[in-house]
Amino acid sequence: MPSDVLERFLKYVTIHTTSKEDEETIPSTKRQFDLANILVQELKELGIVDTIVSDECYVIATLPSNLTPEITKTVPVVCFFAHMDTSPEEAGDKVKPQIVNNYQGGDIQLPGNLDIVISPKDTPALLKFVGSDIVTSDGTTLLGGDNKAGVAAIMAALTKLKADPKLKHGTIKIVFTPDEEVGRGVDGLDVESLKADFGYTIDGDEMGVLESETFNAAGGDIQITGFNCHPGYAKGKMINAIRILADIIQNFPIDESPETTEKKKGYYHPYESSASVNEAKLKFIIRDFDFEQLRQKIRNVEEFTNHIQEKYPYSKINLTIKESYKNMKYKIDEVPEVMMNAEEAIKRTGIPVIKKAIRGGTDGARLSYRGLPTPNIFSGAMNFHSKKEFVPVVALEKSVETIINLVQIYVERASE
Repeated sequence: MPSDVLERFLKYVTIHTTSKEDEETIPSTKRQFDLANILVQELKELGIVDTIVSDECYVIATLPSNLTPEITKTVPVVCFFAHMDTSPEEAGDKVKPQIVNNYQGGDIQLPGNLDIVISPKDTPALLKFVGSDIVTSDGTTLLGGDNKAGVAAIMAALTKLKADPKLKHGTIKIVFTPDEEVGRGVDGLDVESLKADFGYTIDGDEMGVLESETFNAAGGDIQITGFNCHPGYAKGKMINAIRILADIIQNFPIDESPETTEKKKGYYHPYESSASVNEAKLKFIIRDFDFEQLRQKIRNVEEFTNHIQEKYPYSKINLTIKESYKNMKYKIDEVPEVMMNAEEAIKRTGIPVIKKAIRGGTDGARLSYRGLPTPNIFSGAMNFHSKKEFVPVVALEKSVETIINLVQIYVERASE
């Protein structure tokens, strides 16, 4: 029987949950509680009474094992994660989801903004879903498939597991997190209290994707203090922070930027700046799959910043760099079964497994280094953080099937 995943997804995307950078509180926006409270109510209606929403907007629930107590002790506790917030890079309020029924190939023009077109030219994977229904936004906002597709898939899987006692499973933990999009998705989560053995984020993109490797990551700020005065009498006096900022930006190598790299090549990415003669600020991130290469990139930024400080001795340049997360592959490789079981769960849905490295962040990276190995399983959403985001309905359904298969596989292999 089809799940209710589409109905749930269409409901969740209309709830405004955009997170916000540079906020000290968790969650960064109170509106994330709007979805959290709905999920708590829906979980309780399913009969999952062990459900809470914390003061920091973490929804935590437990679906008890439907096995005998003796067998339950032998089955690992698996925790599924999805994040409730959407990216602040595009508008996430007043989302109007559209369904393209029986997609027949070619471009998909979005009705709210005729300049926005989802095309196989940009996204060749779109052609894999000819004959399928596809959900998009109307083109004025992002869709919110990242990660409300994952939230919907987990909720739909729980619904089916509760409804059918023949679907055997051990104890299942569920966590819906805030603020993943601003890099703080598990900052306020007590991972140890979950008492889970393995975790899976349902936050991958294309149908069939399974990811166990991500960047090593660092982020930084550069603040430049200049000196302003009347430009007609500025010789030997003015220190133009804008010009110093321009010099700094030129030192970030263009051939190692997001727009020129792919696969396992790392990058430098200056992504936000503000500037006046008196003061300039720059935010940047650095990514590399190899940890030593990340450290070398950090040293490169330190060196060219010091060089520019020497070039402008009467300015003040302050550089701050902080490492964010490490490649989760090092931890996940220590427990091969966590990937083996996920691969088998995807294969049982009848689709091929697509193993790749994540060119981005995931809560699983931090969870893995906090003692909970957590690879990433597809949700079906594609073109994240964009008005061109879309979700094939068949991919949503396959994500639900994968979750259900996975919990059964853990039961099977515990009894072997």
